[in-house]
Amino acid sequence: MLITRRLEFDAGHRIPDHKSRCRHLHGHRYALEVTLGGDIILQAGDPSNGMVMDFAEVKTLVQQHLVDHWDHAFLVHAGDTQVVEFLQSIPNHRTVILGCVPTSENLAEYAFNLLDSVFQDTYGNHLRLERVRLYETPNCWADAVRK
Repeated sequence: MLITRRLEFDAGHRIPDHKSRCRHLHGHRYALEVTLGGDIILQAGDPSNGMVMDFAEVKTLVQQHLVDHWDHAFLVHAGDTQVVEFLQSIPNHRTVILGCVPTSENLAEYAFNLLDSVFQDTYGNHLRLERVRLYETPNCWADAVRK
């Protein structure tokens, strides 16, 4: 069985080598969908009876491990040195320095790798992360899927 929880957050980024306006500092209202696979829990009296995982718990874990760090932050590649220096000159600015260019593809893959260990068979029901879908806009997204 597959279940999906969607969370939204706001963040800025830039794609330094891009040929269009995306090379400039800008932001998005991102949407993140986390899809988990597992067996339906069939245990009378268990709060998760009839579920793969409680959606509220999925939200809490994704919020804690990822969204709280990226929401209202600027996601920047470590190699984008001028922007890193600029952002670090702003007192108390939320800057997340990444080892990759913050494209939708790279961010989805980063999120998948980060969250994969969070959802390791938590309930003994073969739970595992199957997909992270990151929407940069309502019409553009990237999927990182289990291989």
